[in-house]
Amino acid sequence: MNKKVEITNDIKKLSFEEALSELEQIVERLERGDIELEDSISIYERGVVLKTHCESKLKTAKMKVDKIITQPDGDFSTEPLDDI
Repeated sequence: MNKKVEITNDIKKLSFEEALSELEQIVERLERGDIELEDSISIYERGVVLKTHCESKLKTAKMKVDKIITQPDGDFSTEPLDDI
């Protein structure tokens, strides 16, 4: 059963770096194991959304890089990328 992860507005506003930093903090808290079960479930769920957001940001960045075209003379040009 695959459940689609919905990225909340507060997470959509985060840059890749901000989301990754928060995700790292969540992983550290979960690894320490010093939080209540209900809290750990809640932050784990947020971590899943943050991970999805980071993956989306990386995919978009890769698509932008892939749009860069190398010219025969070594110059670079870009093509517009339709946002996903």
